[in-house]
Amino acid sequence: MNLAVATEILNQLGGKMFILMTGSKNFTSDKCALSFHLAKNASRAKYCRIELMPNDTYTVTFLARADKNFNFAEVAKFEGAYCDQLQNIFSGVTGLYTKL
Repeated sequence: MNLAVATEILNQLGGKMFILMTGSKNFTSDKCALSFHLAKNASRAKYCRIELMPNDTYTVTFLARADKNFNFAEVAKFEGAYCDQLQNIFSGVTGLYTKL
């Protein structure tokens, strides 16, 4: 499986420093996206998915568990984000800092 897109998304978020600062874990990827589990945060979102779109922008989606049957509710969604906006979007929604 090609992890190049997911690796690049993680690097744009801040790489290892992002992981250490936010407590994010359980990273998974598919052809053009990176998904991960979030630590406790201000938005109560449990998951984040960042998907690379064909026009070289990103769609960032934050999800929370809505009920005991593991159905998910969308907490926030940003479409058309550029790579230099990813850290600000993440911090703005979760309240977690991505760097020192």
